[in-house]
Amino acid sequence: MHNNKSLFSCSIINRNMGWLSAGLVLLLAGCSQQPDKQAAAPAALVTPADLCQKLTGMSIAATVIGEPTTGATITSAELVANDAPKNLNGEFCKVLGAIHPVDSSAPDINFEVNLPSEWNHKTLQFGGGGLNGTLVNGLGHYAKQPDAETTPLKRGYVTLGSDSGHQSSGGFDGKFYLNAEALENYGHMQIKKTRDVALQLVQARYGSKPEHSYFIGGSQGGHEGFDAMQRYPDDYDGVVAGYPAHNVVMLHLSAWNYAKALQGNGGKSWINPAKARALVAKVYERCDKLDGANDGIISNLAACETENAPLRLLTNANPVRCAKGADTGDDCLSDAQIKALNEIDKPYEVGFPIFPDDKGSAAFPKWTPFAGSTFRDGGLDILGADSPLKALQYAPGAATLGLAIAQDPDLNVYEKFDPKAFQDRIKDVVSRISANSIDLDAYQKRGGKLIWFHGLVDDFISPYSSVQYYNRLKTRYDDAALGSFLKFYTIPGMGHVTGVFNARVSSLEALENWVEKGVAPGDLLATDASKDTAGRTRPVCQYPAWPHYDGKGDINQAASFSCGN
Repeated sequence: MHNNKSLFSCSIINRNMGWLSAGLVLLLAGCSQQPDKQAAAPAALVTPADLCQKLTGMSIAATVIGEPTTGATITSAELVANDAPKNLNGEFCKVLGAIHPVDSSAPDINFEVNLPSEWNHKTLQFGGGGLNGTLVNGLGHYAKQPDAETTPLKRGYVTLGSDSGHQSSGGFDGKFYLNAEALENYGHMQIKKTRDVALQLVQARYGSKPEHSYFIGGSQGGHEGFDAMQRYPDDYDGVVAGYPAHNVVMLHLSAWNYAKALQGNGGKSWINPAKARALVAKVYERCDKLDGANDGIISNLAACETENAPLRLLTNANPVRCAKGADTGDDCLSDAQIKALNEIDKPYEVGFPIFPDDKGSAAFPKWTPFAGSTFRDGGLDILGADSPLKALQYAPGAATLGLAIAQDPDLNVYEKFDPKAFQDRIKDVVSRISANSIDLDAYQKRGGKLIWFHGLVDDFISPYSSVQYYNRLKTRYDDAALGSFLKFYTIPGMGHVTGVFNARVSSLEALENWVEKGVAPGDLLATDASKDTAGRTRPVCQYPAWPHYDGKGDINQAASFSCGN
């Protein structure tokens, strides 16, 4: 006759198999056997705290990491209780560690992996921002996720992120560029290294591999999503890439050109915040209504470009030009300032090919000063509050050109940098830190999916960069093939950080439905998180469509709009 207490213990343990590592499962072998006549003592229950604590001090061999390292070590593993102060993620094991470089002078890659006690058998890797340098912890919402939604970790995802292999105060501190391994870690290798270490921790904690692995990020994190898809297609089932800096070297060369234009004519080309507001007001006055709704959002960019052609001209017919082109006040622009805007608003060509599908000279597309730009985002005056040297684009240009390309900390790139003198180095750096290939065949064939979006008033990364890449993809894939694994969306009014329509989109849910249920996303829904217009909604249309107001209904509701060209 079976011992009821023994059977009860086995049933409890088996119901909690999710707590067990692979090695500990062996302890349960006796649960499927007939008990001895003298019942054995009940097996001890292995708790999430036990399994978490066992990860502390764990070493991970370089042989299981798919890019060169000297291995990784876990520095701490702490169980965070469901009711811990400020914890909104449920119970999870917070693991911190470091991936060690081959070059002893290169920094470690610091990482965090969060292992929920109630796992959904999926992982989500978070991307970074700027030039990285700060730890991405994976504890909060993903890029542009609606604030009211549950965090991925709370939903049961294993979440992971890193500092990409250098430590800084964030922003555009590019000193790490001077170390070749740190540059390449930032460029793409940290993505693979962090992911492979995380898989070892998942196996140790749960005794199994994830059923689905995803990557999500915006800006530099969007760039990293492109890297994940292009360079490591077998590792990810799906990617969400928001406003990606994927063409990062050309982006920063264009930023250099942008900042130089504002410094022109001995500083007379610089456009102060008051002048920028005067231009923006005129653009919105002329363009807001072109989508059918006077709502502070410009959706019909093509018509806006045409409507604002007179604003480019050095003639008396230009409604923003100061009298005779002189700088007469903050309510108008001088000829030098209009020339600077025209320089910013045309493609920047480096003068030689740097990508496999370049037809001649690599070009980064224009920005948006005549089509809805606000020149202010996230509390920052994009053109520089009191000096062209404080323009947003000044810093990334100086960092990447001076440190990654020229490798000269003392070089004043705004006076002495010539791209043609660095052709070979630019091509080399591009191969290491840009993600601009249109060969997505491997990702397509393994069934990977990409959801990708860009705000149309993004002053940090031109939305035309995404449009340019999409059009390049269309030279390789027909519409049916491209649509089978990729959806590209543009969002009017959305900036890089905020924007006049500070969009929030449930992109991860759309990706899950596509990957796991085969339900391809159509038009999505965005909710505005701007303080004064919070809660209004708009459809998120697949490019090249944009939201048209139907002429009736509440202009604050997505149902009053339809997507079309």
